[in-house]
Amino acid sequence: MSKGREAAAGGGAAAVLLRYLREQNRPYSAQDAFGNLQREHGLGKAAVVKALEQLAQQGRVREKVYGKQKIYFADQEQLPAASDAELRGLDAEIAERSGQLQALQQSCRHMEAELKDLNSSMTTPEIAREIEALRKDCASYTEKLERIKSATNHVTPEEKEKVCREQQLYRREWRRRKRMATELLDAILEGYPKSKKQFFEEVGIETDEDHGVELPATT
Repeated sequence: MSKGREAAAGGGAAAVLLRYLREQNRPYSAQDAFGNLQREHGLGKAAVVKALEQLAQQGRVREKVYGKQKIYFADQEQLPAASDAELRGLDAEIAERSGQLQALQQSCRHMEAELKDLNSSMTTPEIAREIEALRKDCASYTEKLERIKSATNHVTPEEKEKVCREQQLYRREWRRRKRMATELLDAILEGYPKSKKQFFEEVGIETDEDHGVELPATT
């Protein structure tokens, strides 16, 4: 391609990009502009990048650098000023679009909540399996209850009372003897030169805690 044709092609790309940025009036990167215009205008990426850089150097568009990316947008001072009627129209459109956005956001929240409920709900096959399992459990419990009712070796209230009294007696004795042993061992350890653990190992004392035994709770 000759230099004249290259210049013409570059000028055409610059004109297309300048018109596009002014019409859209929003920032674009070179990649975004290329993706939006390549099909309609047949612009190559290199031509888009070069045209945008030239427009920025000429002051016809503004350029902002964010890290490694450049953003281009129309120079607001070069755009025609909007009339009061146009501004009122834009304000009305913004208010209308804002209301539509809020309505859509609320609708999305409702649908998300409904979807969450549906995802947490059981499916029909799952409910059928759960019902079948509950029926089997009920049948098993009913059978067990009937066996208990028909048994002849029930514990009488008197026998239960006797067992409870004996448990209380043994628990009090257990607590009393443990307290006596603890007090005796503490007295010995006052004059013992080594640690409590070493003393227990030498004498061969095993505690309830060593065997994971706990004093029964009061019934």
